Amino acid sequence: MSIVSENLNKIRASIPSDVTLVAVSKTHPIEVIQEAYDAEQRIFGENRVQELVPKFEGMPKDIQWHLIGTLQRNKVKYIAPFVSMIHSADNLELLKEINKEAKKNQRIINCLIQVFIATEETKHGFSFEEAEALFQSDYSTQFDHIRICGLMGMASFTEDQLQVKREFESLTRFRDKIQTNHSILLPVLSMGMSGDYQLAIACGSNMVRVGSSIFGSRSYNQ
Repeated sequence: MSIVSENLNKIRASIPSDVTLVAVSKTHPIEVIQEAYDAEQRIFGENRVQELVPKFEGMPKDIQWHLIGTLQRNKVKYIAPFVSMIHSADNLELLKEINKEAKKNQRIINCLIQVFIATEETKHGFSFEEAEALFQSDYSTQFDHIRICGLMGMASFTEDQLQVKREFESLTRFRDKIQTNHSILLPVLSMGMSGDYQLAIACGSNMVRVGSSIFGSRSYNQ
């Protein structure tokens, strides 16, 4: 059994059965990702379109590819034919572009609304107010080739676990508020990475994005 397989089994054993594991394979080559595939992992996350496209082309087609990093509008067309989910829908103009490219490809693309919950300016996302305005709008008509499945949030990069917990809980409360007040079903809550996924799950996450704990440090060049 490879190290990747062993790591995957450890992660799987540490999360509830109703939590979806996205194996973050960014910067790792196909042969390493294949080890995870051979261990029956089928959901992989990539940060960059230029990495995602060749990996999609070079790997089995039963893989669900998730785009989890910042997505530029001019890159949407390259992943629209095949991407399973976009986690980082962080502004209205991007949603419009995703919808346009999905329509061209006669697809409905699953998206998560990225909400800004951290204190770091380097993080992206809708504010809580902007996200609520979106859900108050007739978005399902405007974005008829997008399925908004839930929310994604990235906590601050800090050792202060209480702060991270507060940030995760703020997104869970917001999701619950939107579902209750607007009768909208948002089943996916994507929070948590290698360093904090267990805390995220305790705060309500049901989709975690784990990379280094599976694949090790990102020392590969492509």
